[in-house]
Amino acid sequence: MNEQPVLAVRGLGKSFGAVRALSDVSLRLYAGEAHALAGENGAGKSTLIKTLTGVHRPDTGEVLLDGVAVDFHGPADARDAGIAVIYQEPTLFPDLSVAENICMGRRPLRSLRRVDRSAEYAATAALMRRLGVALDPDRPARGLSIADQQLVEIAKALSSDARVLIMDEPTAALTGSETARLFGVVEALRAEGAAVLFVSHRLEEIFRLCARVTTLRDGRWIATDRTADLDEDALVRRMVGRDLDELYPKQPTEPGAVALSVRRLTREGVFRDISFDVRRGEIVALAGLVGAGRSEVVQAVFGVDRADAGEVRVGGRPLRPGSPAAAMAAGVALVPEDRRQRGLVMEMSIERNIGLTGLGRLGRYGLVRRALEHGRAADWAARLRLKYGRLSDPAEVLSGGNQQKVVLAKWLATEPSVLIVDEPTRGIDVGTKAEVHRLLSALAADGLAVLMVSSDLPEVLGTADRVLVMHEGRLAAEIPRADATEESVMTAATGRTGREAA
Repeated sequence: MNEQPVLAVRGLGKSFGAVRALSDVSLRLYAGEAHALAGENGAGKSTLIKTLTGVHRPDTGEVLLDGVAVDFHGPADARDAGIAVIYQEPTLFPDLSVAENICMGRRPLRSLRRVDRSAEYAATAALMRRLGVALDPDRPARGLSIADQQLVEIAKALSSDARVLIMDEPTAALTGSETARLFGVVEALRAEGAAVLFVSHRLEEIFRLCARVTTLRDGRWIATDRTADLDEDALVRRMVGRDLDELYPKQPTEPGAVALSVRRLTREGVFRDISFDVRRGEIVALAGLVGAGRSEVVQAVFGVDRADAGEVRVGGRPLRPGSPAAAMAAGVALVPEDRRQRGLVMEMSIERNIGLTGLGRLGRYGLVRRALEHGRAADWAARLRLKYGRLSDPAEVLSGGNQQKVVLAKWLATEPSVLIVDEPTRGIDVGTKAEVHRLLSALAADGLAVLMVSSDLPEVLGTADRVLVMHEGRLAAEIPRADATEESVMTAATGRTGREAA
């Protein structure tokens, strides 16, 4: 390891009003090394990344590049200095080609300032070969998978000779094979001498990819360790400041009457002949591989998508298909997978987001009584242990885990009898995951029927009373909690029989 770090921060501090986001944080990134940044939501990771990339300027401390203090006045300064960031949700121009996106702002020109498309294509093709990826430079960005969009962002960073690559939750929306391909690219970049800062809530990825890990808690530096000297339990203790006695707290319950009944639900080309029940007081998990049709089933149950055949009953009464309003009136709530796009109005205040599902009860004649709205939001914020500055702050300033709590609060405030949650802990830290699991278990113990879609197999096994496994649009198995194991779930999810799995 080089003695001189490529990029370092020393004694960094940053405040937003009365909120101290960073306090005396230090970090060193070395050429040829992947370095993880760990911490709960709200620990200061995003603020640190935005400071490294010129979005924020520090109040105290300094940023050093090759040992020399630098003062970035904006993202362009950081980019020109060789610092690139790859976010969980890439920001490409959808109607431009891969090559045009990569060369944007630096497009090669011929005489009379015409774009040299041949040179642009050749440069992009060379970058794709360097990354070991078969991606057509002329292909439009629209329609690319998230994984391919991230590779385009990486190629863009390489085209500007980035020496430091910051990856913020890059695998949150990727499949296992896509993650493996991304890791292969990262290893190749590291071998070429790039310094990589990797942010992920998936602890197994940190130990698989990174040589060192820096932990933040409440905006402060806690430790920098070699991953070889840690295990997951020790890293969790650094992140949350305590032992997680139980990540999947499960209260014993006795299932009651059927709250949700689905019979022969079919949407041609997506899923077929889906039948199951969810009883009051139980958590039923829909498991399966990505693309098996799990999210599509729950969207059809809630009425977001209209099924071609089948019936949904809530409390014994048939539910009008294709109508979310009818589902809400019947006592069904849906917490969607994409909280930013479908769960929240990001520019709207926290209290207004929580109140959106109950506007009719917060006023009359189309006028909302602010005191009622504020009181309802404050009550749910306290019940869900929401971390926030002011309830009047926009939802976009919250960490991912706290945004998820706002979505849960919004729907729980409707007092549903059936709660559908799609990937309830995706992209949130281990401490908040435990809180969400505890909340779901407590809700079930209070008699709520919970239907959960999750790609996190330990979460499925730890929280569900029954596991419904989907394979290629069909229900492949129903497994009671006592018999649910990683092997039994994955055997059904991949369409294998027990004999084949053996």
